Order: sequence, then C-alpha cells, then structure tokens
Amino acid sequence: QVLLAESGGGQVQYGGSLRLSCAGAGFRFSDFYMSWVRQAPGKGPEWLSSINTDGRRTNYADSLQGRFTISKDNAKNIVYLQMNNLKPEDTALYFCTRGPAYNDREVRGPGTQVIVSA
Repeated sequence: QVLLAESGGGQVQYGGSLRLSCAGAGFRFSDFYMSWVRQAPGKGPEWLSSINTDGRRTNYADSLQGRFTISKDNAKNIVYLQMNNLKPEDTALYFCTRGPAYNDREVRGPGTQVIVSA
C-alpha cells in the first residue's frame, strides 16, 4: 500500500520559516519524482514544487519568488519543503504527491496545516 504522511506544519508569524516533511512508504521512493502542493480554504490545489528521482533537479512555481526550497533524501524516503519569509497568503493545507505535477488521481498524503499570521 502506497502511503504518504506530511508533518512540520504549524502557526508562524509573517516572515517566519517552517520545514515540512513528507515520508513515503510502500513504493520505491527513489524511482519517483515528488511534488508539494497546497490548498487554501475555498481554493483549488496549487502545485508548488517538484524534485526529480535523484534530487538533483527541481522546479518551482513562479509565484513562490524563491522563498521555498524542495529537497529529497532517498535513503530516508523523505521529501522536504523549506519555507522562508512566510506570508499570510501562504496559509493552506500542504501535501505531497508522487510525480512532477499535481494529479488528482495520484496518491497524496492527508496534509499538514500551515497558518501564517500577520
């Protein structure tokens, strides 16, 4: 059974930082691109970033303006999202998924909530 589990969310103030983690199980983690996606209240999913199988190539949504960094540890089966200079508009449920882009048919984790206060 393919499982993904996110952690590391919380409430921070404007300008703060958080590091999210997503642990994978039930599949060969090193064979997959991984992505981070977020969904704000009342909005659709927004793809944020992806990383390739060996962690050497990354892609980011232009809207992030260089504030987030994705990384991947295949030895631990974890993908991370370092988020800096957080803004209230970053408030959302953050989840990870397999693949280079968001696909609503792909397995996803339950997510971790991020709240940024002004």
